[in-house]
Amino acid sequence: MTHVTYDVVEHDGGFAYKVGEVYSETFPSHEAAHAAATAAAMRQQLGGATAAIQYQDGNGRWHEELAEGGDRPETEVDDDLKD
Repeated sequence: MTHVTYDVVEHDGGFAYKVGEVYSETFPSHEAAHAAATAAAMRQQLGGATAAIQYQDGNGRWHEELAEGGDRPETEVDDDLKD
């Protein structure tokens, strides 16, 4: 099973979460970034309908595939900034 980690980090004068090397929008407070990361991680686990998806990889190439609605990753929030 796939595992996705949402890391809460300082970013661009505020705080954000990132997955791999991709950052979220910047939040004004650590608490707001942590709450957004937690919400995103929870949404990632929700099942849905099977659908065709398109995505761009790190080399700029586009891909199409069928995403199974019940095939959801395990998620976690990693927040080394939290007291």
